Amino acid sequence: MASTEKLTIHQKALQINLDPASYGSFAEIGAGQEVARWFLVVGGASGTVAKSISAYDKEVSDDLYGSGARYVSQERLAAMLDREWTQLISQLNKSRGSNTRFFSFVDTISARNYAGTNEPHGWVGLRFQLQPGGQANDVVLHVNMLDLSNPLEQEAIGILGVNLIHAAFYQLKTEESFFANVAEGLEKRIEIDYAEVRGPAFEGWDQRALLVQLVRAGLAEAVCFPSSGPPAPPIDVLHKRDVVLAPGSFEHTDPAHAAIHERLLASGVEQLRKELDEKAPAPSGFFCLSAMPLRDIDPPPEISDLLERIDALHMRTQCCSGVLVFRERELYSMTALVNRYTKEHVRFILGLSLIVRVWDYRYTTLAGSFLEALSRLLAQNVRIYAYPMSSRDLEETMKNVSSTEDWKWTDTDGWVSASQLHRAPPLGHLYDYLLASNFLVPMPIPGALTSDE
Repeated sequence: MASTEKLTIHQKALQINLDPASYGSFAEIGAGQEVARWFLVVGGASGTVAKSISAYDKEVSDDLYGSGARYVSQERLAAMLDREWTQLISQLNKSRGSNTRFFSFVDTISARNYAGTNEPHGWVGLRFQLQPGGQANDVVLHVNMLDLSNPLEQEAIGILGVNLIHAAFYQLKTEESFFANVAEGLEKRIEIDYAEVRGPAFEGWDQRALLVQLVRAGLAEAVCFPSSGPPAPPIDVLHKRDVVLAPGSFEHTDPAHAAIHERLLASGVEQLRKELDEKAPAPSGFFCLSAMPLRDIDPPPEISDLLERIDALHMRTQCCSGVLVFRERELYSMTALVNRYTKEHVRFILGLSLIVRVWDYRYTTLAGSFLEALSRLLAQNVRIYAYPMSSRDLEETMKNVSSTEDWKWTDTDGWVSASQLHRAPPLGHLYDYLLASNFLVPMPIPGALTSDE
């Protein structure tokens, strides 16, 4: 029976050590051997630790786990997990397999370097049996480390590892409770932005819902669903890339709205492509959803609803590299996340209705209110492409804006561009400044739009 008692990390490690049925190996690279250390210092480690290894030398690591893969990657983690598990079973299954549930814990981590110039992150994996002789189950995590020093990061990885092993053996209930226990005591220290589970222990768990739940539970700032291939951590798809972000709620998934969404993102990708050197790789375009409601008074969208929107957006594969699901709805939080992984060009593509909402939103959680939000949003590598809107649709948008009288505009053939939209002072001065300084770039009204009308 799963325990409901809230234990300290010391108590968790000791409980595993004193359980005669649990026995396993540890292979840790990049953040010390902090997971194994917990089991070695709390007492009774001979009841748990079959082996502990740390292969820091690249030649040693390649000899053990094979060459070719990046050292901090899902591929390297899988090789480590396969080898450690195979060795553990081949050496001990005959003598202990009838009364032992084996496990192998592995991690490969890029902890903070001496200069503090890298992005601390890594991969963590656990293969385990729920009963002696049972089928193996896997948990694979990608984590970002948020502490400001290498020793603190090592400490956090140690806690995470103990939590993971303990949760697998004693707290394997629902997706929500399992990952809450894995991250216990690590708030604002560890971020889990990718998780994969396999095996009979996780029967009925939905892989994609699991990722959205990480965001909803506050364990990740964002998760990524690429248009082709399986889900991936944001670092894998954003690293050193030129990026176009198309945020929105995307509640309407009918063909007409889908065509508008595709046209919006495609225009942003094409605009950025014109800014780049012709030899530069093509920009990556992402639709961006928030797990939060558009308005504070609304409930958050259901996970099933968000997955339906993701599926609909994935249909627009011609220009879409994937869908990013963010924890927060504010655009400046998207800037912060993307700029963790790239210092190349980042462009937002926004319809005028969203620009109006940005200007009229009350940024009550920021000490500097709108000015602080704007400065966070518009980092030096960030610009906003403002997509035109029909005068009729803009008029409808203004019905839901509290300061309708502050906005005026003219149109061209029934369409309004950002340069034709004006806000009354004093915020209007900021709007004009962003236009003049090219932080806000009016997109031309495409001929296709006027012909459609």
